[in-house]
Amino acid sequence: MSNGEKYLLAAYLVFLALVLVYVVIMARRLGGMEDDLAELRRLAAERERAEDDREPEPVA
Repeated sequence: MSNGEKYLLAAYLVFLALVLVYVVIMARRLGGMEDDLAELRRLAAERERAEDDREPEPVA
């Protein structure tokens, strides 16, 4: 293997490592966003149930 091929292989490996790190970071962020979305859905459902349980106010 020539010197140029070694550098090319090293460049490809560095690029691959950077892409993998990026994918891992995005996966973790997506997981956090999914957790936040689930919490927001739970809060919205609780609020909707609370509004349904309230008695309507009389109209004057």
